[in-house]
Amino acid sequence: MKYADNPDDLIYDVRPKIEDTNDAKVADSKPTEAIVVASNQNVLKNWILPTANEFIKEDSKKHLRPEGNPGSDFPFVQNDFNDSQWQEVNLPHDWAITGPFYSGENPEVGGGMGRLPSHGVAWYRKKIELNPSDKNKIIYLDIDGAMSYAMVWLNGHLVGGWPYGYNSFRLNLSPYLRYDKPNQLAIRLDNPNHAARWYPGGGLYRNVWLTKVALIHIAHWGSFITTPEVSPNKAILNFELKVQNNTPNAQTIRAQTTLYETDVNGKKIGKKIDSFPIQTFEIEKNTNNTSNVQLTLENPKLWGVFPKQKQNLYLAYTELFQNNTLVDTYETKFGIRKIEFDANLGLIVNGEKIKIQGVNQHHDLGALGAAFNVKAAQRQLELLRELGCNAIRLAHNPPAPEFLELTDKMGFLVINEIFDSWQRKKTPLDFHLIFDDWHEADTRSFVRRDRNHPSVIAWSFGNEVGEQYTDKEGAKIAKKLHNIVHEEDPTRPASASQNFAKPDMPFSNEMDFISLNYQGEGIRNAPAYAHLTNGIRTKPLYDAFHQTFPHKIIVSSETASALSSRGSYIFPVTTENSAPVSDTTGGNPKTKEVSAYELYTAQFGSSPDKVFATQDKHPFVAGEFVWSGWDYLGEPTPYYSAKSSYCGIIDLAGFKKDRFYLYQSRWRPDLPLAHILPHWNWPDQIGKVTPVHVFTSGDEAELFLNGKSLGRKKKQAFEYRLRWDDVVYQPGKLEVVSFRKDKKWASETIETTDDPNKIMLSCDTKTLQANGEDLAFITVKVMDKKDRLVPNAQNKLIFSIEGPGEIVATDNGNPSDLTAFSSFERNAFNGLALVIVRAKKDQKGIIKLRISSENLEKTRISIPIK
Repeated sequence: MKYADNPDDLIYDVRPKIEDTNDAKVADSKPTEAIVVASNQNVLKNWILPTANEFIKEDSKKHLRPEGNPGSDFPFVQNDFNDSQWQEVNLPHDWAITGPFYSGENPEVGGGMGRLPSHGVAWYRKKIELNPSDKNKIIYLDIDGAMSYAMVWLNGHLVGGWPYGYNSFRLNLSPYLRYDKPNQLAIRLDNPNHAARWYPGGGLYRNVWLTKVALIHIAHWGSFITTPEVSPNKAILNFELKVQNNTPNAQTIRAQTTLYETDVNGKKIGKKIDSFPIQTFEIEKNTNNTSNVQLTLENPKLWGVFPKQKQNLYLAYTELFQNNTLVDTYETKFGIRKIEFDANLGLIVNGEKIKIQGVNQHHDLGALGAAFNVKAAQRQLELLRELGCNAIRLAHNPPAPEFLELTDKMGFLVINEIFDSWQRKKTPLDFHLIFDDWHEADTRSFVRRDRNHPSVIAWSFGNEVGEQYTDKEGAKIAKKLHNIVHEEDPTRPASASQNFAKPDMPFSNEMDFISLNYQGEGIRNAPAYAHLTNGIRTKPLYDAFHQTFPHKIIVSSETASALSSRGSYIFPVTTENSAPVSDTTGGNPKTKEVSAYELYTAQFGSSPDKVFATQDKHPFVAGEFVWSGWDYLGEPTPYYSAKSSYCGIIDLAGFKKDRFYLYQSRWRPDLPLAHILPHWNWPDQIGKVTPVHVFTSGDEAELFLNGKSLGRKKKQAFEYRLRWDDVVYQPGKLEVVSFRKDKKWASETIETTDDPNKIMLSCDTKTLQANGEDLAFITVKVMDKKDRLVPNAQNKLIFSIEGPGEIVATDNGNPSDLTAFSSFERNAFNGLALVIVRAKKDQKGIIKLRISSENLEKTRISIPIK
């Protein structure tokens, strides 16, 4: 890989001049009109557009490739170019994540995009050797995600590309291949600054595949299984199969598809359980054919939501024959489930009402950046499952394919989303630049890739787009995208989220379900928000939408946007149950920390308490997707000199904020839980009021300070925490005992600790696989001599490693810490830090990780490698 300090002129298209570089805008700022810039004949756009043709419905709108071969004389695409001094990387790869972070008031990349060097041009090169026996095959390059404006050359020939960094795409390499010597693949990526509202990452950040198939083969994403009728007794399965014929003659084809059950990893188990009727059909030369067959399956094993239901999965194994010769095989993984959207009851899965307890998730993996890793993504989902979360909204782009394999097997519901902007822009160089040319291809490919996943229950084709403001014009675009989605998948509802459009606006009419961002509980409508003069202001709108659209389900696609720094508490504490953070209330502009009393929000947001009350008063609402599940890189509201968000229930390192227990007390009501905040190390608060709040799944609790009762409190209607706001601090022991129906339910005790004395390590795995991908996440705790976590410890930690492993990254969950993730030195943040270790490929032995800190006892942990 070569990062180009002096970018070349092989540009996709001309871009507008950036007039406004301020990225510290409130997230619900009104998007603005695009700036029109004329293209010129020197750009490569016209050679790239034909890659979209497979996903363009009308032949008249397909693109004709011009004559010529731009870039053929550029050194990086030449077979004999010497790249020995280039950086060698393993895919998936994010070129920016190791940093360093940009700091200061006028950084080249601001807080909105995570202050990391994700912008610029980079080239990737790889030699590909093929066997002569492959001559009669078609060789495809399948790229799961490349950030962004990908353009691909093979042996000096421009093959094609795809601008949108989040979509998967395929290129046919066959016309440019040779079999007598290695082939030179060269991929150019161009990631513009000011192109996103969050950290996009940079590079070939998802998997890349070389796919070899016969001239007659099942098309890319060429199968689709639907279940129009599902019951515990039987299910009707419709199987649609698309076959491609690249031979010069018409062909008679036979397709035979067998059904198997699978294990949690998608591997077929046992003998076949049934078969679809054999399909026989003719395909004309150089074209494709789509056929349909149907199967009735008795006593199907249903896929459902964790933890109430099981995640049964199936695999349809297709064999394709030409003249009785097997030419292709294809696996379609799917699940059988019945999803119903009831405007009054909400979501019903397999006949059972399921309240959506969801979160929004961005695509980055914290200190690992955008480079996808299954182990890291699974860790995120496992913590969310512990929280009680059962649903994910993908904000605001398609995920890595493996992410949906995880949600399938783990039993999450998913709203799959494609765009954050359409024709109107949120940042100067975002998707609006290519919307007109690429919206159809991006939308069709997005749906076609993911439509067999049972976890996907709905499509979202837009998030808070500016077209909400343009009346009938915006509604017309919404209808166009809605119809494209349904042409690809008529079985699931499609919508776009609304933070501005009201029930009487034409935009709302084009949605299959109502997807509300913050409008359900109201925006800037509580007393503490009255002084805010900019941005959207609206009263709670659940009732208005329900009355206008009585037959449409309502989902709160974004709620809360509460803000906090884990383990940081700022006094005094607001008496309101929801308040916007500022430098004078809830925020500390010097340390760039936000109080973890979990009452403070973004300007447009609401506390969890306010959201819970509003939803409980409107039981017809299907549920919520909290903004957000985990902190993510970029968009560091309210302190844009930081690197990451403050809105996660879990911090960037994977440590639980206090808010975790507030949501858990609601989402897992049968789990005995009592949680006290704040911590009890306050030497500067002696004799001062230090409010104590308790999150519990019980209905009342009694608080004790040094053995003395401070009173027993009971939750009132629409109350979700218990508050002792007049506690006067004194060191010692704070204990809470919670009750349910007058019986002891749960308890917690916290104490004032001694000074830091030692380091304690814990690892999330006992062994690592020597595959170059497996990761261990090691939690570092700063403890006192009595083995108690010191909750305000900020000790500097030094990391070292021996054996067949490497430290990939370190973190502490502090959004304002601009220490590079690649650093082997980092301060603990409120007692905690994280080390991520990767096993080296094909090496045996034991990894030894050592942690040291001045005046603390050294410690180490050993991890065997399989």
